[in-house]
Amino acid sequence: MRLELGHVYINDVKFGSETKVENGVLYVNKEELISLIKEDEHLKSVDVEIARPGESIRITPVKDVIEPRVKVEGPGGVFPGVISKVDTVGSGRTNALKGCAVVTTGKIVGFQEGIIDMTGPGADYTPFSKLNNIVLICEPIDGLKQHDHERAVRLAGLKAASYLGKAAKEVTPDKVEVFETLPLLEQLTQYPDLPKVAYVLMLQSQGLLHDTYVYGVDAKQIVPTILYPTEIMDGAIISGNCVSACDKNTTYHHLNNPVIEDLYKKHGKELNFVGVIITNENVYLADKERSSNWTAK
Repeated sequence: MRLELGHVYINDVKFGSETKVENGVLYVNKEELISLIKEDEHLKSVDVEIARPGESIRITPVKDVIEPRVKVEGPGGVFPGVISKVDTVGSGRTNALKGCAVVTTGKIVGFQEGIIDMTGPGADYTPFSKLNNIVLICEPIDGLKQHDHERAVRLAGLKAASYLGKAAKEVTPDKVEVFETLPLLEQLTQYPDLPKVAYVLMLQSQGLLHDTYVYGVDAKQIVPTILYPTEIMDGAIISGNCVSACDKNTTYHHLNNPVIEDLYKKHGKELNFVGVIITNENVYLADKERSSNWTAK
């Protein structure tokens, strides 16, 4: 698969009468975005705030961080199986709004210490303090179960990221990167003198709101599977982790997986990056053994 990833740099985010990208500024129609998210009957109220680098703002409790992206060319759409149809993604052209993110918040369950400080000493401990953040404040209807609350907030973030990403569909990117991985049998023979490397990506999947989704499917239900790295860049994997901060591998991290990026930089030079094997993080011993054996073979 060959993916062209267009970087559309966002230097500021402002509310405006029209959602658009203009001269490095993302303008957001606040009322339109709120209306879109409030279509979910599980949410009693929705508000949207902006938090910029250097502002005296603390965002808490954070549930997910999502980089807005849009499919420009090629099959499928971002976040397949959730926001878009279940088409295989990872090829064509995708534009990403670099320098901004959607942040979801909410007191759903358990530990509530997910924090983003936009200034001060705490800002040094999170990469998200450097982004222009569109923060969603979603309050559930009375009596909503925790799993339904988490799902509503998760979908709100993905809807918002998709909505904002569409503002960059016709925008000429500031930079375009190209990532390509051949079909497995071809890729194995492309660089015969270089060591072959596959990246085993373990997905958070213990349950009880420590979850990850692959093409919309709960990762607890999968067996180890080979993916093209570019599928992950197109939103094939999303976060459902919303308890303690140390367990939060956000959707932003999946979209911008640093291990995949580093392997591509060395691909064809120091190693032959043949693909990604996703596996889950099981609770019971038999499930751990099954996943380990399937991954190894």
